[in-house]
Amino acid sequence: MDQSQLSFQKIFLLSFFSILLLINTIPALAQQTKGTIKGHVGIQGDGPAENVSVSLKGTKYGTITNENGDFTLRVPQGTYIIVISQVGSKSQETPVELAAGQTVVLPKFTVNNATNNLQEVSVSGNKVNKFKRTKSQDVAKMPLNNLENPQVYTTVSKELILEQAVFSADDAIKNSPGITKLWTPTNRTGDGGSYFTLRGFPVQAKLRNGLSGNISNAADAANLEKLEVIKGPSGTLYGSSLVSYGGLLNRVTKKPFDAEAGEISYSFGSYSFNRASIDYNTPIDQEKKALLRINSAYTNAGSFQDVGINKSFVFDPSFSYKVNDRLNLSFEAEISHTRSTTPPIFYFGSTIADLGVTRADQLNIDYKRAYQSNDLVQTSDNANFFAQADYKISDQWHSQTSISTTHSSGDGPEPYFYLLAGNNSISRNVWDVTGNTNTLQIQQNFTGDFKLGKLRNRIVAGLDFLNEKSNIKYTDPNNGSDAFDVINITGPIPAYNHFNKAKVDSLFQNVPVTSSYSRYNNYTYSAYASDVLNITDNLLAMASLRVDHFVTKSINDPVSGTSTQGYNQTTLSPKFGLVYQVVKDKVSLFGNYMNGFSNPGYYLAYDAASNSNASKLFKSEQANQWEGGVKIDIFDGKLSSTISYYDISVKNKVRADAAHANAYVQDGTQKSKGIEAEVIANPFKGFNIIAGYAHNNSLMEKSGDYDNGRRPQTAGPANSANLWLSYTLTAGQVKGLGIGFGGNYSGDNQVINNSYNGVFTLPSFTVLNTGVFYNKEKYRFALNVNNLTNKEYWIGYTTVSPQMLRQIIGSVAFKF
Repeated sequence: MDQSQLSFQKIFLLSFFSILLLINTIPALAQQTKGTIKGHVGIQGDGPAENVSVSLKGTKYGTITNENGDFTLRVPQGTYIIVISQVGSKSQETPVELAAGQTVVLPKFTVNNATNNLQEVSVSGNKVNKFKRTKSQDVAKMPLNNLENPQVYTTVSKELILEQAVFSADDAIKNSPGITKLWTPTNRTGDGGSYFTLRGFPVQAKLRNGLSGNISNAADAANLEKLEVIKGPSGTLYGSSLVSYGGLLNRVTKKPFDAEAGEISYSFGSYSFNRASIDYNTPIDQEKKALLRINSAYTNAGSFQDVGINKSFVFDPSFSYKVNDRLNLSFEAEISHTRSTTPPIFYFGSTIADLGVTRADQLNIDYKRAYQSNDLVQTSDNANFFAQADYKISDQWHSQTSISTTHSSGDGPEPYFYLLAGNNSISRNVWDVTGNTNTLQIQQNFTGDFKLGKLRNRIVAGLDFLNEKSNIKYTDPNNGSDAFDVINITGPIPAYNHFNKAKVDSLFQNVPVTSSYSRYNNYTYSAYASDVLNITDNLLAMASLRVDHFVTKSINDPVSGTSTQGYNQTTLSPKFGLVYQVVKDKVSLFGNYMNGFSNPGYYLAYDAASNSNASKLFKSEQANQWEGGVKIDIFDGKLSSTISYYDISVKNKVRADAAHANAYVQDGTQKSKGIEAEVIANPFKGFNIIAGYAHNNSLMEKSGDYDNGRRPQTAGPANSANLWLSYTLTAGQVKGLGIGFGGNYSGDNQVINNSYNGVFTLPSFTVLNTGVFYNKEKYRFALNVNNLTNKEYWIGYTTVSPQMLRQIIGSVAFKF
């Protein structure tokens, strides 16, 4: 660590603890006039009611119930009318009189089993297992408790995101077992977001509140309420375009609520990191039917390397309007602009044998050099809009109509590098990527909760329309070779600073260039239904089916005068599950069969009748998962855990036909199986734990000689683990002071693994992080250290990418 970083730490630590001491020596006179109102809201005949709005009529005070149905309001002494309300239920009002220093516990409130889409907004200081979430609206596309759901998923809560000083959904994913990062975001239009591997299959974060939410850069956490990592092939409820066979990533966003509140925060740290953000919520009419919430952030950051910038701005407004007790309308937007350099990505320009080394820690590349200029930047813009209408048809049936539109565009040079034979030089390369991608999704869901005889049914029936369009141009200099220059990396580099915008522009102007295009126009029309049947109070069965009709339009290329071949394909996708609650609402045994699919399209295949290759439409590729395990939620919610074993088999994979040149056959198979374990615990007051472990065994069982019998190059590490320990003082003069510590382990990752190139490994690593924070009603201070031991480590998607060294981040937030 250099002297400037040491000075920064000393100054910040001294300032931090000086402010802490000053604040706690001020007599809390204002607090002496306040009292506390506590209560509980339950769903009629079905446990606690989460996310129900609680407010004091005619005031700015309000909150919502936590996952246990509890709420707490700390307000000045006085006489109030407390209002309990949610979409689809009639508001309830109760008078309450509060004296200074008094705690009033109200009688239990009861609401009906209406669908409620409001998310938790405020952190309850009395929450026991603060990192746990026990219910999801999106995993099964209906409200379902975790112990009732035969599918495995992990929820990363906003409390955990805040405590770890995580500013993007990409970084929050590290808290879920079984998923690891392969590729950092490049901001390239089309596929510029991060790539991860989940249960051995690559996946991107393309979903937002269960709908299309494509982005081409890092998913900022400004409006993130929680992140759901939904595991296993999920084609039955989510189709094929936005998910992978390993699962999907779903961002759940913050929603407006009927009280005025807000938070302004500023974070700063190593490598010129600066970030300012605001979260402001307010009713905009006296009846509190119209609600507005605005989340926004600006980030300006450098790099741990000698070159690198990232400037981004996000603006995420959300608005809801309660038309009446039956109908609620909501509108949201995600608007972002990013200007950044592309993080160094090293490809392989030779076989591993010719390269001369087999591991990333043996490479001669300088870990702290970017080998490019700060003016080689990509510009990325996203404009995503969402609308939703929730309508209560009856006490048993609800309707939800949703529309999502996304638009991503980008422009600019994108540098990348090749590792060359001998391990003494690299080639510096560049291409220009410009264009846009767009999606439109319209989804109609009907959810019901009713009994047939004595059997309870919870059902969702839906229609889904998805249109995806792409128009991207790739421009390559030197007739497609992309080469800018070759430099020696083992000594002085006289031409080091030559890789800049002026010289790149000159290259594009003075050498032949080749342009290629990525254009598609795809339509998907789907219908699905899913029923969760309570055979007994303890035995539940889920049965689901999707009919998916995929259409890709023919696209004309005006340059070549040729057209792509359009086609359409219809696929059925089933899903089944069983849950047996050994101990009601505490211990569940579960099993599932889940299906995923994709549409490979046309390939050249050998035609025996003509003794030649001909274009052939291949049938849909199929992934089938069998999984079983146990879920527990015991000791009054203090211990929650999921342990599972899964086996995924992919068939109908397209592979090269060994018997006929330039032809393909569709008989390939791939296996992926493993175990996952997660524990979220609160062993004693103030102490919280989240921990996970995953082992994955992926294998190409029937493939070409290239990779047959090998682990896929994009399957990621076979072993991974995550841990976070958190302790907060819950009483005394420094109540709210806490510390967190944890990290991530990733095993060896073979990013090159084939018979032609050989085997290249990214070594295993353990990255440790820590943080100290002081959280009060009106303010919060924090100091976090990421990569505590300054570990050098790499990730890759058949590539090698150095990752962030030690970074210190200080944060201050004021709440109102």
